Amino acid sequence: MMTKKNICGIQQIGVGVKNAKEAWKWYRQAFGMDINVFEDTAVAKLMLPYTNGKVYKRYAALAMNMEGGGGFEIWQHSDFEPRPPVFKVQLGDCGVFICKMKCRDVKKAFDKHQEMGLDILGLISNDPQGKLHYYLRDPYNNIFEIVEDKNHYKKQKSVTGGVAGAVIGVSDIEEAKKVYCDILEYSEVVYDKSGSFDDLAPIPGGKEKYRRVLLKHQPRTGPFSKLLGPTQIELVQALERTPRKIYENRIWGELGYIHLCFDIMGMDLLKEEVKRKGFPFTVDSSDGFDMGVAAGQFSYISDPDGTPIEFVETHKLPIIEKLGWYMKLKGRDPKKSLPNWMINTLSFNRVKE
Repeated sequence: MMTKKNICGIQQIGVGVKNAKEAWKWYRQAFGMDINVFEDTAVAKLMLPYTNGKVYKRYAALAMNMEGGGGFEIWQHSDFEPRPPVFKVQLGDCGVFICKMKCRDVKKAFDKHQEMGLDILGLISNDPQGKLHYYLRDPYNNIFEIVEDKNHYKKQKSVTGGVAGAVIGVSDIEEAKKVYCDILEYSEVVYDKSGSFDDLAPIPGGKEKYRRVLLKHQPRTGPFSKLLGPTQIELVQALERTPRKIYENRIWGELGYIHLCFDIMGMDLLKEEVKRKGFPFTVDSSDGFDMGVAAGQFSYISDPDGTPIEFVETHKLPIIEKLGWYMKLKGRDPKKSLPNWMINTLSFNRVKE
């Protein structure tokens, strides 16, 4: 019997775009995000706390990379054309600002992305812990950080793996730690530094002064923990200005990074914990959800600045939908990883150009 919720890893980062099919093709080419976990067109009827109390239709697809790491939930509003931020967003503004992508060979990835003509911001540099990284921007104005990460599930042809974490702007790092350290269990500080940083200079607002805290976690366990792998969260606080909220005067699902999502086991235990710690569920599917051919239960909380954080407890995933072959997870040991052969069946849903 479970006595505590189990976070298995970052399942995905949500990214809002105008044309999901076009964006997904770009993410396949640039990052190898070619595993189609699900696609679904439906009404986001439970997201009212983040959509000004109105119900909107949407298309969503979950894409992953078998190299390992989290996926992308590629999201497109169907009822209206989603809008960009109402101001020029800078580092430190509140919300998910950068998606970290895992990479075994940063120099090789840089050369490949340069050869592809991608919008690379600056050059390869060292972060405060001395690891190589660089930034690039997709055609939809989202910034990605390619980070050195030797952990992988299964080597692929792509030069990167999946999501390795995020850079999140907060107004007060100590307050933010109540969520990111205490609830999400990023309890180990890799570095905590303040000032100006040369490696941040190429990104918007990067020449200002900031406090940067990079957090990591103990090894995760659970069904997909091998595939999702270790991740890091970098909290950034502006020291020379008052940050604005990236989703100011907009609703969830519009253009940009819309949420950070964690794969978990023990949703009921999580519900009790976050309520006790002062961050109760803002969204609770309770009776479960059905995302087309995938099923389970999801919930959201908000960090102290209102950034949405999603939790998903997956009960069923398609392996070969046409044959009625599904991966059933409910009732399994919550801390035991799925066998490799079962995880590898996700490859049956690879999208080929």
